Formats: sequence, structure tokens, C-alpha cells
Amino acid sequence: MYKIAIAGASTLLGRELKDVLSESTLAAANFALLDEEDAKGQLDQVGDEITFIQALSADAFDHADFTFFSGSENLTRAHWRHALRAGSTVIDLSGALEAETGVLIRAPWVGAEPGSADLFTPAVVPAHPAAIALGLLLGRLQQAAPVRTAAATVLQPASEFGRTAMDELHQQTVSLLSFQSLPRAIYDAQAAYNLLGALGESATVSLVAAEARIRRHYRALSANRWPALALQVVHAPVFHGHAFSIAVELEHAVELSVLEEALTGEHVELILEDSDSPSNLAATGQSDVLVRLRPEPGARGSGAMTRLWLWAAADNLRLHAQNAVACALDLRRLRPRGAVQ
Repeated sequence: MYKIAIAGASTLLGRELKDVLSESTLAAANFALLDEEDAKGQLDQVGDEITFIQALSADAFDHADFTFFSGSENLTRAHWRHALRAGSTVIDLSGALEAETGVLIRAPWVGAEPGSADLFTPAVVPAHPAAIALGLLLGRLQQAAPVRTAAATVLQPASEFGRTAMDELHQQTVSLLSFQSLPRAIYDAQAAYNLLGALGESATVSLVAAEARIRRHYRALSANRWPALALQVVHAPVFHGHAFSIAVELEHAVELSVLEEALTGEHVELILEDSDSPSNLAATGQSDVLVRLRPEPGARGSGAMTRLWLWAAADNLRLHAQNAVACALDLRRLRPRGAVQ
């Protein structure tokens, strides 16, 4: 039986991670829920097990086989070496450890990845959920026909920036409806009822950093297997779920049915009816990326085409948590169990 520590257990991502772990083959593990001092003592639950959140400390990771860091980057930087010294496998959902020597970006869902984790790998960073969704879709299209160009607009929800960003979006919405001044501590801009390509100068979160992270992770996972991608991230006034508008041009014409067949598969649900269009609401709680394929306007019926659009949606928190658990399951081979080790 494994022992699993979750550092940042009270965060939105931490709560989603607990749900996904409860549904996985790691559900029988012993869990230690850890977080900052202000969350200490909160009653929580993993599966059927009721427990309390404990304060983070240097010895909180003792005997932990896996430690998931699902809080802020600062929390991860402050405590990840304690987990490493305790012999724990570190899985960093915050992305704080990307630049550390030997740390790998992973996404088992997308197939072969550059490099392989071994006993000397200090930590792994589960890839950004938007990079996974884009990789799944474009990688499968690439198998049907070479992709000449691909451009994506990612509509990002408030939950990507955590609970404080969601709270400010909610407060801005209420303030606008009651004709009051807007709180701007997080966005330094009006996020409610608004689409933003950039945030204010004093914002405590960054769209630029979010976009750069998706680019890095897409490139790292691609290993030159997927097409080059033009990318823009836009902040949408929604609480949960990524949405994607993707324009693709193929090297040669391909039948619509062939492209639909290429997209269909594990972790992707192809939506054929216009009435059931993928959306961030429809994707909430779903384990798959929802996608609808549309020929370039003017194309003839369902015949061969070279240009097409994808409209897709995914539950950002669930996809991130699922990938993190998939990383842990992949790393189990480095933690043999038994009397002789």
C-alpha cells in the first residue's frame, strides 16, 4: 500500500486531484493532506476516508511514496526538497520546478515522450492541460495527413489562476450589477463580462506566462511529431473549462470521414451534432476532450478538404489532475513493492 501526500490539498486543483485519485487504482493508498498554516485543521475527505488537513513541515513527507504539489509555485519551491529528501517521488502540478535540472514534463496520454524518468529524476511536471488537449487533437490529425499550418486560440477560465481569481471574477460580476466599483487586486482589469488578451500592469497573474507555459509544454511533448502551432491565450469571463478554436490547413485534401475517424479515440469525444456543441459547461466533470470538426466555410458538403476548424472544450482542472495521476501510475515502476527492494 502506498502513502500519498497532497501539498496544497485545499486548493481547487488539490480538491480535483483528491477526486481523481479516489477513482483511480491508487484509491487504497494512505493519504496525507497538507497545506499552508491557514488551512490547518480543516476537515476533508479522500474517497470514503475522513481526515484533516495538516500544516506543511520538513517532516510532513516522511514515508510518502508520492507527493503531489497542487498549490502555489511558492509553496512548491519552499517544500519540494523536503519531500525529495524523504524519498518521495515528486509530481509538481504548479509548474514551479520546470527549470530545475533533470525535471521532466510528462503526459502519458499523448504517447512516446522525449526522455524517460529514472531513479535520478528529481521530479516530474504534468503537462499543462491545454497543451495536452492541443497535442491530442493535432497529433491525430497529423496521422491522417501532414498539417501545413495550425493556429489556436485558447479561451482560459478564471480557475486556471486559482480560487482568488474566481472570487474576484464573482465579486466584479456582483459589483457591476449593483453599479459599484470593481475589485482589481488580481486582474487589474475588468474581467467580468469581458474578453481579455492582456491583463493590467499591476495584475498578480499573467496571461503572458500562461501562454508561454502552454507553448513550452506543447513543444516538449511534441518532440517534432506534431505541427508547429501559432497560439494565443484569451482570458474568458467563465469560472471553469478551457475552450479552443483551432484552424488547420492540411498538405493535401482528405475526406471528412477520414478526419473524423482520426480524431476519434481514447480521451477524445467527437461531437457530430451541431445542437450538442462542445462548451466549457458541457465539459465540466468530463474526462475527455470534446471536439467538433467543421469544414472551412465554402467547402463542398462532406467531401475532401484541405482547410478545417476544430471547436473543442475540456475541463481544465480534471484534465490536469488526471494527467498527474497518470504520471504517478507511470512512475510506479520506479517504486518496487515487496520484502526485498
